Amino acid sequence: MSLDGKLLRQAIERLNEEKLARAAKAAKLRAMVYEKHPRVREIDAELRSIMLDAIGTAVSGSLDVEREIDLARKRSLKLQAERSEILAAAGCRESDIDDEPNCKKCGDSGFLGAKPCGCLMDIYRDEQRKELSACLKLGQETFNTFCLEYYDNVKDQTGVSPRETMSLIFEKCKKYAREFRKDSPNLFLSGGTGLGKTFLSTSIAKVVSEKGFSVVYDTAVNIFAAFEEEKFGRGSDASETREKVHRLLNCDLLIVDDLGTEMLTSMVSSALYTLINTRLINGKKTIINSNLSWDELDKRYTPQVASRLKGEYVVLNFCGRDIRLKKRELI
Repeated sequence: MSLDGKLLRQAIERLNEEKLARAAKAAKLRAMVYEKHPRVREIDAELRSIMLDAIGTAVSGSLDVEREIDLARKRSLKLQAERSEILAAAGCRESDIDDEPNCKKCGDSGFLGAKPCGCLMDIYRDEQRKELSACLKLGQETFNTFCLEYYDNVKDQTGVSPRETMSLIFEKCKKYAREFRKDSPNLFLSGGTGLGKTFLSTSIAKVVSEKGFSVVYDTAVNIFAAFEEEKFGRGSDASETREKVHRLLNCDLLIVDDLGTEMLTSMVSSALYTLINTRLINGKKTIINSNLSWDELDKRYTPQVASRLKGEYVVLNFCGRDIRLKKRELI
């Protein structure tokens, strides 16, 4: 599992901002408490003094170290009890003015050694949800809201109805998302417009990202535009473009929507080959949504691209009538 560098930086920034905000809030409240209850300020000063004295005693080599430290401890506990009583009477919690870490495990550093703490990963996952929400309706498009009733239940010449076919595809997509790992297959979702390819790939993106994998979802047009900007230095922020291409090549799961709608040029063909081949070499997984059939791939793309798609991707053929049109008929 690899973390998205951009999203991890955003998560770290948010963690630090939240930590600073809590510290500022605690400092403001502490100043108010000190003003209304000067004794609390005095106690805090005494507690700091006791701590410093205890440290001095510990390193002094005194024969009565244990006795002096025990006296300091008892004095500290008495002062803490008095402080607690004053704050309780004032309706203030000690944690509100003491700026205690929100996460006891990492002390709000976000890391346990070199490994991200759970608190940072929670923020990371939230950043990923926001990133995906920029182009997806994650609140609506989930496995729980996918409706098979929109697919005809009349059997065709093969003896299978579109609803039966889509029920199998639905279960395969759910299993793919639930069991996603490094050795999961690449998927090619093929079929006409309005059959649920975007819906189900969106649902996969949501589940996989919630498990902590890095997921990027974008249209083929936008993806190839990024490659073109990187190659020719177009766009106002070259570093941002390079980072976007890096994410496209290295995220755990890339979902390419609407392959086949882009204007086909030598640049696009090269970018598509680079994208597919690099991700295959690096063991990164890709889902491609397209209205193109396997036969149409041969006609549109180079033999190298078509060969890799046919040899390395599991095809799921969506069928039925355009769901958007069926929904209108039901209104």
